[in-house]
Amino acid sequence: MDRVDVLVVGAGQAGLSAAYHLTRAGLRPGHGMVVLDAGERPGGAWQHRWDGLTMAHAHGVHELPGMALPDVDPQERASAAVARYFAAYEAEFGLDVVRPVRVRRVREATPDEGAGLLVVETDRGTWLTRGLVNATGTWDKPFWPSYPGRADFAGRQLHAHDYRTPDDVAGQHVVVVGGGTSAVQILLEIAEVTTTTWVARREPIFAEADFDEDARRAAVAKVEERTRAGLPPQSVVSVTGLPLTDANRKGLESGVLRRLPMFERIVPDGVVWAARDVPPAPPHREAGVILWATGYRPALDHLAPLRLRCAGGGIVMDGTQVVGEPRVQLVGYGPTASTVGANRAGRTAVRNLRRLLGL
Repeated sequence: MDRVDVLVVGAGQAGLSAAYHLTRAGLRPGHGMVVLDAGERPGGAWQHRWDGLTMAHAHGVHELPGMALPDVDPQERASAAVARYFAAYEAEFGLDVVRPVRVRRVREATPDEGAGLLVVETDRGTWLTRGLVNATGTWDKPFWPSYPGRADFAGRQLHAHDYRTPDDVAGQHVVVVGGGTSAVQILLEIAEVTTTTWVARREPIFAEADFDEDARRAAVAKVEERTRAGLPPQSVVSVTGLPLTDANRKGLESGVLRRLPMFERIVPDGVVWAARDVPPAPPHREAGVILWATGYRPALDHLAPLRLRCAGGGIVMDGTQVVGEPRVQLVGYGPTASTVGANRAGRTAVRNLRRLLGL
């Protein structure tokens, strides 16, 4: 087993930020640190975004520390542009990301393996580490809510995780479920080729696109309240609202972004509401596709042996540090899930580990 001072799991925005700050602290890949990533190539979750998401419409792209985001064609696919930037970043700072590597589990070392160490078991070997920066994000855990009749639907169901182009659903009425940014962006895109119905549990709030720094900090603070209390984290967007961009304004004016409350159940040919919920719309809407833009959950199953979760269902956090296990830093989790938050989290996580481990 190889031994390192700090092991980083994940090479998306948060993981690369942490790796950068570790190099500034004097650690180098192969000399005190290692970065593991499950992807075949650089790009984190960005490389998997749907084809129609261009840089002009990508929400929350932010430059990494120490290297400016280059000028790109606003019409270039975000999946390609951001992946290229991440690859250049890894090369610039010599991060030597080891990939593809799937982390199976993280556990406490036995006395024979090394007191006070964590064991990181993967499909490509095992590492011993003094500290762990977990930056696995949420992409690998799309959330599929349970609704009566879902198994009986005769059409196609897909998650935003697997959506690629409007051609995939052209000519079929699509019910889009979800109140976040992805739901809105996909709705506007597929409305060009087919008819749609938008369904969400809560009435979305559209806010002016430009949030000042004070507003951002206040939104992050609200999300952080939950993680400090050990509750499952909410997204920052759930606090800030949806940006009122020109595209969203047009969608509201055209009626594409007219939201209906959640349906009561799913039937083989569509969805059904209680009659009281959708006046004056009919209580039954036929559909060929249900597209679940219902978000993601933190991909933390590999940390289960450490028993980090509390009775509230979440993990009690102090910033990026797990209160019950300070050797573990969670970045890209809860209030640090945004790209700008991920950058700050990487710096904070490394500062915490330097203090804890005496680096």
